[in-house]
Amino acid sequence: MVDRLRIYIENNLDKKLTLSTLSAEAGVSPYHLQRTFKRIVGASPRKYIEGLRLAKMKRSLLSGETVTKAIYSAGFSSRSRFYENGSYRFGMSPGVLRRGGLGMRIKYTIVNCSLGKLLVAGTEFGICAVCIGDSDSAVERALSEQYPSAIHQRSEESMREWVQQITKYLSGETYNLNLPLDIQATTFQPRVWREIKSIPYGATASYSKIALAIGNPKAARAVARACATNPVALIVPCHRMVGEDGKLHGYRWGKGRKQQLLRLEERTNTSTPLGPENCYSDAQSAKRIRSVADSEAVFFGDRS
Repeated sequence: MVDRLRIYIENNLDKKLTLSTLSAEAGVSPYHLQRTFKRIVGASPRKYIEGLRLAKMKRSLLSGETVTKAIYSAGFSSRSRFYENGSYRFGMSPGVLRRGGLGMRIKYTIVNCSLGKLLVAGTEFGICAVCIGDSDSAVERALSEQYPSAIHQRSEESMREWVQQITKYLSGETYNLNLPLDIQATTFQPRVWREIKSIPYGATASYSKIALAIGNPKAARAVARACATNPVALIVPCHRMVGEDGKLHGYRWGKGRKQQLLRLEERTNTSTPLGPENCYSDAQSAKRIRSVADSEAVFFGDRS
């Protein structure tokens, strides 16, 4: 029922989609629909629809459409409706987003580590990227691909405290990855990342196990995609994910590095892993990280 309804919603974003309309389409009561949909998807039908519309609007803005046209083509009934319920989720204004985040300032540093080059980047609110590669140019390119229109400034001092904790982890020392994050996410991705954060240090889990843990046993492939799009390697330890057969599958930063990380954790299984409640950061930064419906919608958190 829910999968069929999601398809219906995606094909009718330009229409008025109320809970009554959706329950009639699904053939169940509004109460049953609301409860079932939220349990399986992780968001209410209204939030899911809003997320899809925000995602569609973002794509329109990035393709060069005017703000007004993007708002209406996404299915919002008016500009005021959008600004009342959606604009804050972008973190930046729609006009800035239309220019690809032009003007956003990201500071970063690059250090040598056991995996090669480690780039840690952040805004004034928290870490927005952790990249691993063979050279400075490789990790800088990875950062640029994530934030192509932002202003990138190399700054060793401002990243020092964050980098120190990550390098401690890579050295097998006692570490604390309860670091403030300023990342982009959908509703589905944080659910996956929270479960991955709960995998004990030195242990692994399969994609299907994580899918089952979030209440969506058929979402193993979606879990894999959430891992592939994880912007903060190591902090969200997607390297602990393995196939059903226990074998290593792909890893954004290279299968060899994935194997190296798992071996490191096997040798130094002494650090305290983070629980799912610490998926993002401390309480203050967590307030700035909101999630929208399971879609391609992205945001930087509330900067107001």
